[in-house]
Amino acid sequence: MGAAGKPLQTKLFLAIMFQPQVNIQDVVDMLQKTFGPVECSYGPIAFTFTKYYEEEMGDRLRKMYVSFAGPVEREALPGIKVFTNGLERDRMANGKRTINLDPGYLAQDKLVLATTKDFYQRLYLGQGIYGEVTLHFQKGRFRYFSWTYPDYSDPPFLKFLTKARARLVKEFRSESAVDRRHEKIK
Repeated sequence: MGAAGKPLQTKLFLAIMFQPQVNIQDVVDMLQKTFGPVECSYGPIAFTFTKYYEEEMGDRLRKMYVSFAGPVEREALPGIKVFTNGLERDRMANGKRTINLDPGYLAQDKLVLATTKDFYQRLYLGQGIYGEVTLHFQKGRFRYFSWTYPDYSDPPFLKFLTKARARLVKEFRSESAVDRRHEKIK
């Protein structure tokens, strides 16, 4: 029988899709007030991977990806998704979203995204929110699945995510060393 334990640290990840007229720096500033400083980012880039969002949000969409500096508990993800859904509603214009916020967490071995949509590869987390392992890290690189969104398999995005993961691993190693020193003192 395995023993239950505390999972390794994770970082909050957020993908921000937005209409061209949205001031993305205002959105990032608003998010930093809640989640703390952005540690690394990628974009904004033109979002040309799918037309799925065009009916609601229009064309010429942009997307930015950020990783926040502080650690986040995995069990906080449903509450974070509920919060970001509220921010999307607050910024609607004419009944349509101007921003789409997709939070998740970055762990050493995977990227998990939160969603309100159930599907076979998603697990219910609570508060009407599901979690999906979108990418996994194996043999020195991120790997994707048949259900992974096209932009999450794009090489420049994977380079950004690998950089964010390296910061997480470095921070985790230094925290583990501090924890081990404290244990020796006790």
